[in-house]
Formats: sequence, C-alpha cells, structure tokens
Amino acid sequence: MIAPKFMPVVFKQLWRHRVRSVLTLCGVAIAMFLFIAVQTLQEGVRQSTQAAADDTTLVVYRANRFCPAASRLPQFYVDRIEKIPGVVSAVPVKIVVNNCRASLDVVTFRGVPREDLVGPQGGGVGSTGWAGKWQLISGSVAEWEKRSDSALVGETLAARRGFRVGQSFDASGITVTVAGIIRSPEPQDQNVAYVHLDFLQQAAGKGGGLGSVTQFTVRVDDPAKMEQVAEAIDAEFRAEADPTMTSPEKAFVAQAGADIVEIVKFTQWLGWGCLAAVLALVANAIVLSVQDRIKEHAVLQTLGFRSGLIARLIVSEGMLIGLLGGALGTGIALAVVHFGNFSLSQEGLSIGVSASWSVLAWGLVISAGVGIVAGLVPAWRAGRREIASCFRAV
Repeated sequence: MIAPKFMPVVFKQLWRHRVRSVLTLCGVAIAMFLFIAVQTLQEGVRQSTQAAADDTTLVVYRANRFCPAASRLPQFYVDRIEKIPGVVSAVPVKIVVNNCRASLDVVTFRGVPREDLVGPQGGGVGSTGWAGKWQLISGSVAEWEKRSDSALVGETLAARRGFRVGQSFDASGITVTVAGIIRSPEPQDQNVAYVHLDFLQQAAGKGGGLGSVTQFTVRVDDPAKMEQVAEAIDAEFRAEADPTMTSPEKAFVAQAGADIVEIVKFTQWLGWGCLAAVLALVANAIVLSVQDRIKEHAVLQTLGFRSGLIARLIVSEGMLIGLLGGALGTGIALAVVHFGNFSLSQEGLSIGVSASWSVLAWGLVISAGVGIVAGLVPAWRAGRREIASCFRAV
C-alpha cells in the first residue's frame, strides 16, 4: 500500500467530503452488520450439527416424530437399551416446550432422573453425572436436589428472560423455582431449564404422565460403533407399539431442526448480497472522490508524484472506508448478538447464536479487502491519465 507518512493525506481527502464519507461509512456498516449476523447464524448451525470424530452420543426418539409433544416412549425401555452391546448408559428424558415452531425465544424444560443429573453420590457440578461438565454461575445444585419443583437454568435462557436464583416462573402451565444458573459448553444446555423427571411427568400429564418420556440419551463405548448400536436399538423395538428412531445427536439436531438449517443456509445469499452492496458503495464514493480531484492529481504529477503513488492513495481511501465501516458494523453486530442472548429453537432443540473473535477478524479482513477491490478501477484510471488531459477535464 502506501507509507504511513501519506496516511494523513488519505484522511484529509475523506474529511474534505465528510458528508459523503459518513453516509458511505453508514451504508458499509449496515451491510457488514447483516453480513456478520448471517455468518454468526451459520457458525451456530455448523457447531450444532457437524459431528466430531469422538462423538459417542445417540438420541432415541419415537419413530416419525420430531416435536416433543408427539414423541412418547415408555420409560421402561431404558433397561432394554442398557443391555444392548456397546451401550455405556441410557438416560430417559422428558421434554416440554412452550413453542415447537422455530423461534428466537423458547422455554424448554428437560426432566432428568436425579441420579443421572448429579451422579449416584450427588454433589452436582464436578460429579459423575451430567452436571459434572457444567460450571455453576449462581445458586446451588443441593437446593435443586431438595426441591422437586426446582430448576437448573442455562445461562443464556436466564439472561434472555431475566431469571434469578430463587425466582419462580411459569411456562407451558408449569411453574418452577430457579435453584441455580449453569454454564455449559453445549448450546442445548445453555437454553434449557433442567427439572426432576417425575415432577415434569406429573406437571405435564397430558404428555403421557408418569412412565412416559420424550427420548433417551444414549452413550456408547466406541465412536466407531455408533451406527451399529443405533441399528440394534431400533431393531429391539421395531415390533413394539412405540417403535424408535435412533441417530447420532448432531444428526438428530440437523434433522429435527431442518427448517432452521435450511433458512440459515439460504441466508448465505443475503451475506453475499451485503458484500456486493459494500463493494458498490465504496466504489461509488471513490469514483466521485476521484472525479472531484482530477486537477489536484494533475498538480501532484507536475510536482513529481508518480502515478503509481496516486493510485495507491486512492486504493488506500477505499480500504480505509471499508475498514472503518466494517469495524463499526461488525462491532454492532457482535454486541447485539452478545447482549441479546439469542438462540434459534425448534422442536425443543436449540442452536446457539454467539459472538466470536474469529468472526470479528473475518469481518474486518473482508471489509478492508472489499474496500481495496472497490478502489482498484478508479485508481487504475486515475493513474493512467495524462497531465494535459487532467487540466482539460476541469
């Protein structure tokens, strides 16, 4: 590009037409805001649906059912599942949601047996149960163990709804009291209220009552056996009144949340459209700026400035507009995502929407790159003008 000593010249040129520059910056910021929002959604989908090589979790659901209200399986299936070779553990889970449709704000209750959540010896966070992978932000797991109507609430859900420890809230006709707020590496846990299984079965009696669950979460002993164990589970219950459909957890999320996945995939075109808008905005601003400075460029050339330097000054203007506008739009997008505590939910599943430094860096690089590209043609044309033609054009 250009030497640092010439950067004040670039800033001065932008400031000379500050109204135009500010309007262009705002346009770039809006376009990059939308682009980063789309990228954040796509990253959330990727993390929730892309299987890892060491995944060992299967989800057993009622065949041909996806909404938790429609999936009902007998709880006693758990004993038969645990006897299948390759199965380490099977946990019956009851799920109740206040909205099965795609939404940004869904309250999901997950009922889990006490011993599976906190471990056989109790103790909660740090134990051998599900809670062992969580970080307790506030409250007490012991309080959750003592009260049948208590809930351990994911950090994102608590922040979005303003829940506090000791507060009672109601959703889907079920009233619980917050015993603790948890932080988990799993997006599903961040947007869920964990309650006692028997309590949820009774509170949501219309969904099957005691002895009925929504799904089983199964852990296998070897990732290579995932498909084999899934087929064995489905074969075990194929002749039953309630047949099962078993799949890896990430694949299940992708299938159950298919509408969300398809919508987010479609938004990639919106993202490319935003980049095209940035390119057009910056290019228009640079063309107008160059047109206004034809005589000035001729004077610079008569003073000994090479055409290559003039071209680099123009390209630097484009890069600066793109970078400043991109930084503004990217910063606002990440702030909205971070403080908004959003999650895309459907069929009782959640896809986390979270800000990351990689998205920020990607946004800045792309906005600066688009600004450079937008300035190339005007810079090339300005660099090729002869001094005499510049004076005649004024």
